[in-house]
Amino acid sequence: MGQIRRQTILSSLSTYFGFLIGALNTYFFVYNGSVSFSADQYGLTRIFTDVGAMIYAFASMGTPSVLYKFYPYYKDNLSKEDNDLLTWALVLPLVGFVFVAIGGWVFEPLIVRKFSERSALFVVYYKWVFPFGLGFLLFSVLEAFAWTVKQSVFSTFLREGGVRLFILLLIIPYLLGWIPFDVFIKLFTLQYILAAIALWVFLSRRHLTNVRFKVSRVTRRFRKKIVSMLTLTYGGIIISIVAQAFDGVLIAGFMGLKYAGIYAFLLYIANVIQVPQRSVQAAAIPHLAQAWKDKDYGRIDRIYHRTSINLLLICTTLFCLIELCAPAAGSLFGIKTEYQAGLGMSALLLLGIARIVDAGTGVNGQIIGTSVYWRFDFFTGVILLALRIPLNVVLIKAYGINGSATADLISLVVYNAVRMIYLARKYKMQPFNWKSLLAVVYAIVAYAVAFFASRSLHGWTELVARGVIFVALYGGAVLLSNLTPDTKQVWDGVRKKFGAHVP
Repeated sequence: MGQIRRQTILSSLSTYFGFLIGALNTYFFVYNGSVSFSADQYGLTRIFTDVGAMIYAFASMGTPSVLYKFYPYYKDNLSKEDNDLLTWALVLPLVGFVFVAIGGWVFEPLIVRKFSERSALFVVYYKWVFPFGLGFLLFSVLEAFAWTVKQSVFSTFLREGGVRLFILLLIIPYLLGWIPFDVFIKLFTLQYILAAIALWVFLSRRHLTNVRFKVSRVTRRFRKKIVSMLTLTYGGIIISIVAQAFDGVLIAGFMGLKYAGIYAFLLYIANVIQVPQRSVQAAAIPHLAQAWKDKDYGRIDRIYHRTSINLLLICTTLFCLIELCAPAAGSLFGIKTEYQAGLGMSALLLLGIARIVDAGTGVNGQIIGTSVYWRFDFFTGVILLALRIPLNVVLIKAYGINGSATADLISLVVYNAVRMIYLARKYKMQPFNWKSLLAVVYAIVAYAVAFFASRSLHGWTELVARGVIFVALYGGAVLLSNLTPDTKQVWDGVRKKFGAHVP
């Protein structure tokens, strides 16, 4: 668990650096200045991301799951020179991308008809979504490989920090009037291509990449199992990605790019809560895969429990700070009125709770995905998609952005409940105990005290007071109750580093 904690902390630091850059980018996107981005233009960047993710889902051919599951077998039975896993993990998605690009060309007239009225800007730049999708595909496959070889820190930095820094370098000349939006959005599509090149160079310099087209004996031995896994996980990846990305596309289609931009702003804020979850998942996957191979069920159970309570504490803290401080921050930083109105909507609350549910249930998806019962991951994905798409269609039409957030919460609650029940029945594993309940109760009490104690304050005083009161109360309660060993170990590390300066 110590190695997972170390990688998680390093990845989280990289990720939060990225989120600082991303927050600055988002601020520039929504800032009410003399030269600024329109809500439609910001919405277009969100649609590029959503459609790019769907291109990855359809083109990936399920290869990331094969990397997670079978890499330990390749590593233990082949030399680096004979290991052909990465080669096929790249070749298959590239073939898949060719078919997706052909499909995009065939269905272009349909896209034009559906989006030309409310999202005309997307129609204008439709063809540019494909280089974006290609880069997203290549980087995601290489990132999955980096996770399996325990190099998640740099890949996390690239995804969360590198691409955002590149976007910032595009935003600045646009706001200064040096480049038009046309140049900005075309360069925007190159972000993941550059990230993929950087990750490949990083892995190559550590002698972790190997291009070998000769089929190895491990590939021949596990061929049928690999094909079987590809078949099921391919559908699972499509279901998972489409379920996550389809809401923005639906909002753009039903309401227009402006509302897709507002929703993207709220979603970005809510996704801050998920940063630790992604870092934990990246660090836990190789350890879970090895534990399944070694039949070390006790280790898997420990990882399940510890990731659950740790993520619940961290994500609840972030959620409460956002709910306490976001409305005041929006006014203080002078963002456009349509985005300020969004901060007061119930959508932000619902999106935040959904992310606590998803993170607080631990690494259930990674446990299932690296086990011999990885097929169940596909079936839970079917459940998620079967709930999310119809709920989004119905609720967006009825309640707009709030409807999409409601659909997100309902589907994630059911999705994680099914996974938890499955692991409880199959392996007698479940992530919660009485400390999980205490974590939620402490958060509610600390939130209430911080909210009511600062009601008469305004501006920066309100913002700082709410944050300090909540962190002091909640952090103190968590430390005194020793809800997780990791909290004490991290705190002891801080005390050791700073000596007498920390009590």
